[in-house]
Amino acid sequence: MSPSLIWKTSRRTISLGNRPRIMGILNVTPDSFSDGGKFFEPSDFEPSNLGLGSIEPNSEHERLRIDAAVAAGLQMQADGADILDIGGESTRPYSTPVNAATEIARVAPVIERLAPQLKIPISIDTSKADVARAAIEAGAEIINDVTGLEGDPEMTDLAKRTGVGVCVMHMQGNPQTMQDAPTYENVVEEIRDYLIARRDACLSSGIELEKICLDPGVGFGKTHEHNFELIQGIHRFTDLGCACLIGHSRKGFIRKRLAPLVEASGREFNPMAGTLGVSLAATAAGAHLIRVHDVAETVEAIEMFQACQRTSRA
Repeated sequence: MSPSLIWKTSRRTISLGNRPRIMGILNVTPDSFSDGGKFFEPSDFEPSNLGLGSIEPNSEHERLRIDAAVAAGLQMQADGADILDIGGESTRPYSTPVNAATEIARVAPVIERLAPQLKIPISIDTSKADVARAAIEAGAEIINDVTGLEGDPEMTDLAKRTGVGVCVMHMQGNPQTMQDAPTYENVVEEIRDYLIARRDACLSSGIELEKICLDPGVGFGKTHEHNFELIQGIHRFTDLGCACLIGHSRKGFIRKRLAPLVEASGREFNPMAGTLGVSLAATAAGAHLIRVHDVAETVEAIEMFQACQRTSRA
């Protein structure tokens, strides 16, 4: 991992030199594959109050939900998260899209509440420029776009004008189709080529190299075997002159790989153990950022992993 590599947001510089930075996941959605509904119920976040700067929840129940999401975000910071990634639309396979107004109503009140209290940057997980704009006005400093800034023609210009950091991800197809029959001749090299092209497109549009993070998109239009190939090929994504993020947390390839062990034991599947295993593999391979649900456990596992490496070299 290069000691001089950095990732810039609109307000600060994140050093990527000595360990992977942890991006904590906070989904304010009813249907995300792992934690959907934790900070949301169908009656919550009706898109009736969309004015920014003074976003009022519609009910006491909604206030409690926002309070819970804010508390979870603050806890992730206390647990060691370096970035908080907030999303209001599920991108799990075959998920149902929502409109921008609904997405804004879900995320903006949470971001507005969290931004003044956090010492770490907020990332908005969205592919819609209107949502990203609202989130930036509420306090977000990074756009994390699963469409690689290609899903909305206004997104690239918004990123340039606001000076936010961008996370540019690869996805074959879209969440409604991506797992139907993902096909590659060479998954690592094809995605590397795509990310290089997207990096260069961002540079041509005026986005600085130090504002760009690249994500090969584990689980987005890939078979389980493709996902393992991407993890094994992380070194092909960390040498492109900018940050590399790996987002594998609790995804289906982990469950499938561990299913025989879980079934043989008769116990319930716990996605954390497998996720931690992949996190340590990504750390060893030099990933600059790791996006996870279980922040405290990931921070502690990486600390021990690196301590053991230092001890073994001493």
